[in-house]
Amino acid sequence: MTAESFQSDEDEYTAEQPRPIGLLDVLSVAAVVVDADGRILFWTPQAQELFGYSAEEALGTYAARLFVHPEHLPAVTKLFAEVLETGRSWAGAFPIRHKDGSSRLTEFRNMRLLDDLGDVYALGLAADHNLLQRVETDLALCERLINQSPIGLALMDPELRYLLVNPALERLDGVPAEEHIGRHLRETLHLPDVDTIEACLRQVLTTGTPLLDQYHVGRPPTDPEHEHAWSLSFYRLEDPGGRVLGAATSVVDVTERHRAAAEADRARRRLALIADASARVGTTLEVEQTALELADIAASELADVVAVDVLDSALACRRTRAPHHGPELFRALALKAAHPTVAVRAADSPGDLAAYEGDRLVTLCVHTGRPVLVRHVGDRDLPRIARDDEAVALLAQAGVHSYLAVPLIAHGEVLGALDLKRTRNPLPFDQDDVVLAGELASRAAVAIDNARWFQSVRNTALTLQRSLLPDHAPHHTGLELASRYQPAQATSEVGGDWYDVIGLSDDKTALVVGDVMGNGIDAAATMGRLRTATCAYADLDLDPGAVLQHLDKITCDLEHYIVTCLYAVYDPRTGQCRIGNAGHMPPALARPGRPPELLDLPAGAPLGIGGIGFEPTTVDLAPGDLLVLYTDGLVETRHHPIDDRLNALLTFLDEPRRPLEETCDLLLYGLRLPDDHDDVALLVARAL
Repeated sequence: MTAESFQSDEDEYTAEQPRPIGLLDVLSVAAVVVDADGRILFWTPQAQELFGYSAEEALGTYAARLFVHPEHLPAVTKLFAEVLETGRSWAGAFPIRHKDGSSRLTEFRNMRLLDDLGDVYALGLAADHNLLQRVETDLALCERLINQSPIGLALMDPELRYLLVNPALERLDGVPAEEHIGRHLRETLHLPDVDTIEACLRQVLTTGTPLLDQYHVGRPPTDPEHEHAWSLSFYRLEDPGGRVLGAATSVVDVTERHRAAAEADRARRRLALIADASARVGTTLEVEQTALELADIAASELADVVAVDVLDSALACRRTRAPHHGPELFRALALKAAHPTVAVRAADSPGDLAAYEGDRLVTLCVHTGRPVLVRHVGDRDLPRIARDDEAVALLAQAGVHSYLAVPLIAHGEVLGALDLKRTRNPLPFDQDDVVLAGELASRAAVAIDNARWFQSVRNTALTLQRSLLPDHAPHHTGLELASRYQPAQATSEVGGDWYDVIGLSDDKTALVVGDVMGNGIDAAATMGRLRTATCAYADLDLDPGAVLQHLDKITCDLEHYIVTCLYAVYDPRTGQCRIGNAGHMPPALARPGRPPELLDLPAGAPLGIGGIGFEPTTVDLAPGDLLVLYTDGLVETRHHPIDDRLNALLTFLDEPRRPLEETCDLLLYGLRLPDDHDDVALLVARAL
């Protein structure tokens, strides 16, 4: 058999192809064959490298004389004889003499050879002792590193079948080492992105470029209830000749780091949520809007279904000590779902009143003033959460699995509860959620408390003001009348705007519009006093200028209040209207067939300045003429010039024959803005 006929199962090696370098090449193992007399018959190139003698120098010489020291010759001769006589091999370290004269410790393995004629020979395999010891140390070290490493290690062939698995990887994936061997990666790796991992390994096998610290998350069979994280790194393995042997995978359990990072991220998101709540909750002094803002915030991060319910007694500002048992009457203020769910049908609609018995969890929450947490909602819990049996079925259908109720407490008073449910979010509420919900509820409760008291005071002032305004005016000779009062549409307090229609002698009619600068109950009360005084002076049939002078004196005594006022007296017999102005907006006059205009009246000083006269102006009113009196809240805004707004007012008076009620509505809805901060009194009169 010739050298050219040798081939392996996969490759054929020719003179042009480099042979693979194996462990024997690394050790440079030399082979020497001697006959029974000790003469060298065969000498390999590695022997020349190890001993220093060429084949020409070594062949035919006695081996003992060539590289055995004289003092070791008896021992070597004895060992040689024993190997040839008994056939037992001998192995050990032995000092040899190198051609350069130095002594080198060499590892030997000697064994007897027999040919077909029965002749005896000796084969000696030799390697440098230091080199062999270093390789043995390296192998032992590698084995210890692999077996004792806390990092999971695996070696795979080019087809991604396991060749070796260390104990750490056994612990990580829960599969014994022997069950890995020969199996493919995806058979033991229980990660959702196993396809990605395989693709990464094949890329490494192809390119030879390592992929380091690949982050993967999953639930291992050893702990299916919790999420774990691993850092995977992939390397290509090659022999010294460059042949690809497979791939190595290292797996580091970074679950603690993953959880710490997740917790830090969760903390950041919670802080951001609280900061967001500080900016978004309580933007208005409206209870319903504040509750809706709270529900929006909680539904974005905390729960799938959020409800905000306030005790009806608290909403009415009735401070009562809550009993520790018995039912409670709740007013639903807000309801929000993070996604479509039938659970919203189980909750009370905003604005509804609902009585909940003392055994319900939301009632328990407001009675104790403490959070109520049900981490895992069971069949026995749903009846204590829902309002009735139908709601129980809807909550079960929606998959409500965790529940949390947090009290809304402001200044030591329980106002209601923030009600949270989870359906799609698989995680149950925990203590961190309780703290976060409590923080949101605490901030919202203060805003709700401020809003309810503000609304209470505002409603009181509005009620007072409306009670002081006239009822629908009876018939007045020669005039058709319509009027409106509209409080501020923004969350400001009511003001002191008023209008009045006063019947006088001789069929005359007094038309009054005024505005007390300021707001709240004091302004409304001042307005009532001035209206009463105006009616009294009107009965004296005084000229408009005299009436305003008397009102000015009264206003000077009213704690520095400033009041603007228009006082007009219409006489249907003459068709004339005498108008006195105390610093008020000019009335508008619309005549059929002519463009509307603002009456040019002496501005006069507001009431309360004192010592200034008021000069009335006479205006002729023909049948069909329209006179519009109003307060500044109709036209003044914070963002538009007053002249532009007055011109806009005139554009709505282009049709004087329009019904008066329709004209009032057109002016209010055409000129008023959603966030107007002032109230409006409007009085429209048409001459008949």
